Amino acid sequence: MDIKAQQTKLANNFGKLLRDKFGKGPEAIHVTISNPYVLVYVSGFLSATEQVLLDQGQDITVKTTREYLMKSLDPEIRGQIKGITDIEIQHIYYDWNLSRQTGIFVAVSPAIPEDGEDSRRKYTGKEDVHQEIASISQQAEKAPDSVDSYMLSSRSLLVIREGILVPIEKQLITLGFDENLRVAKRQLEGELLINNTHFPSILDARVQDVFVDWDFILDNSVIAFILKPNN
Repeated sequence: MDIKAQQTKLANNFGKLLRDKFGKGPEAIHVTISNPYVLVYVSGFLSATEQVLLDQGQDITVKTTREYLMKSLDPEIRGQIKGITDIEIQHIYYDWNLSRQTGIFVAVSPAIPEDGEDSRRKYTGKEDVHQEIASISQQAEKAPDSVDSYMLSSRSLLVIREGILVPIEKQLITLGFDENLRVAKRQLEGELLINNTHFPSILDARVQDVFVDWDFILDNSVIAFILKPNN
């Protein structure tokens, strides 16, 4: 099965998984396979119950509920990716933009690319992107120990940060407040990222969506930009 067929099959299977778990599937799913990454972008994804909660200002309730539902889906998502692409997944990052009814999953295999020749690392504006990411991280918690990024396609940019947690955050995680911390960090960093005015000019593209998630154990983070190129 070629990559295009794999992407189509994964999109269909993920649509069914989400529909079964949430009671409503996304209107559209776009899958990008770029080993060791599998990026899944969903749109038109909001259940009737969630809409009622949002209308009542219960955004945090919706986000927290989705955190737990996605945890229950994690093994199935890994299994689908393994069965269709033969890629073993180490971790799945995910985030939502409730106002736009969009969301993203980024599945990462243990085979993280080593330094060296990788065309996905070579794109116009990379250094400026890294500087903006470091500045935003500094505002939210601390500058990361390292930043790397990959242009998976003309419409998707992945940024990986390592070493971003401050001591108080590590203590909250130790005390079992990791989910509360994740929701709070999503709100803070998400707003800083989406409101940044420099990325469109740096990337010569309209930023349609920005998503962010963390692996607290590994002390890293994935930021995904969904782009619409100007050319």
